[in-house]
Amino acid sequence: MAGTLYLVATPIGNLGDITSRALETLRTVRFLACEDTRHSRVLLDHFGIGGKDLVSLPAFAEGQRAGRILERIVEGEDCALITDAGSPGISDPGEKLVAEALERGVTVVPVPGATALVSALSASGLPTGRFHFLGFLPRKGPERHAMLEEVAPLSATLVLYESPRRLGETLVDLHAAWGERRACVARELTKLHEEFVRAPLSELAARYAAEEARGEVVVLVEGRTGERRWSEDELKRALQEGLGRGEKLKALSTELARRAGWAGQEVYRLGLGLKQR
Repeated sequence: MAGTLYLVATPIGNLGDITSRALETLRTVRFLACEDTRHSRVLLDHFGIGGKDLVSLPAFAEGQRAGRILERIVEGEDCALITDAGSPGISDPGEKLVAEALERGVTVVPVPGATALVSALSASGLPTGRFHFLGFLPRKGPERHAMLEEVAPLSATLVLYESPRRLGETLVDLHAAWGERRACVARELTKLHEEFVRAPLSELAARYAAEEARGEVVVLVEGRTGERRWSEDELKRALQEGLGRGEKLKALSTELARRAGWAGQEVYRLGLGLKQR
């Protein structure tokens, strides 16, 4: 009979957050697929789990290495997939392996535990009933712009991961695209220097443009709060009225984006076109 693929969540910082079921699974499977075998070996040593065959499955090679892992499972060996932290497949290796496993008829069993996005959301102070997870944004260019535009009208809380080195730049982009909204930067979750900074997007953008963040970061932003998305004609009328009163286009665009459910950059472009006419 074929073996089973277990998706085992590991701590995102505090080792005390591992579950007894996760430890039992790691002890009983025949081999482990690991995002980084060096990191995984430290975790296993900490909990006294030795003698395991560790197979490397980094994100950049998941497509090439999934086949051999699944061959072993199909031949009858149980396997646990673990990443460096959190739940496999959530902005970490695992998505391709799971998809191919299901195509081959392999049983896939989740062993739940810590995940950064849920931990950050629960303590953010933002609405939790509905949320939209963006993972890591494209770094730049049309793909990044398109994603920000796509989710701008959503009323659900928006959650994304970001590198501390790019945090300041990303917050500026979010403010430009979505206008002024309540937001939260959650850093170093479950670790010694855990921190939640809750403030409007403009304040967070200014803070992290001048201050270098450290550690793993989750960014959370409230969804659009307007009743409905304005039509382009309604937006143009509001722009013309504001410009006619002598308001500055940048500030006007930010305010109208918040009220109209449009991205700030789109409102600004419409305003520029009206001024040029």
